[in-house]
Amino acid sequence: MPRIGMPRFQIGDRWMGGNADEQDWSGKQVFSTGEAAQICKVSQQTIIRCFDSGRLQGFRVPGSKFRRIPREELIRFMRANGMPVDLLEGRLRRVLCVCDSPSPIETMIDRFSSKPWIEIHRAISAFDAGMQAVHAKPHLLFVDHRVRGVSVTLLRERFAEMGLSGVPLVVYVGRFNGNGERDERLKAGASGVIELPMPDAELERVMLGWIERARGL
Repeated sequence: MPRIGMPRFQIGDRWMGGNADEQDWSGKQVFSTGEAAQICKVSQQTIIRCFDSGRLQGFRVPGSKFRRIPREELIRFMRANGMPVDLLEGRLRRVLCVCDSPSPIETMIDRFSSKPWIEIHRAISAFDAGMQAVHAKPHLLFVDHRVRGVSVTLLRERFAEMGLSGVPLVVYVGRFNGNGERDERLKAGASGVIELPMPDAELERVMLGWIERARGL
């Protein structure tokens, strides 16, 4: 079988035309083997062999030989083989906010909820964050540093317990008592710290910057 993850794909002795990067796959729910090959950047025959061997699940179109692959199964297959799923998700970014009222993050939640490319989820504890992450597969966590019992180490443990392979970007937001408190979180594995106070417009700009470059689990 050709190696999963090969950088280009072939059909027979022909290179298949088209650029998967230029298409919007974010809303498509069922894929042909040719489309799956484009997205995975492998040959169509590789996809067919994986389908026929059971490594890639799907169904055949009734009365024909054509194979079809549901979106969630293609994502599962790609993640299992270390392939990035950015093409399937488009610009969509899922953000998990770990906070409790009152929190400066809440103000941003209201602002971000109006943006169609940002999907907001909320948790109030490390355990809750793990449960949410199973279903949401967040690209990024914003954590209010005042939420008790939440740390990068604990989040990593909770995510592992939920069967997730790792922790996405974790950014702490809040007022810190000196550099020591801020640096402690960075040393523990946080991806960044947003230190308050700052105007709401600036906080929105900084948080949007993190969201746009997040890649997730």
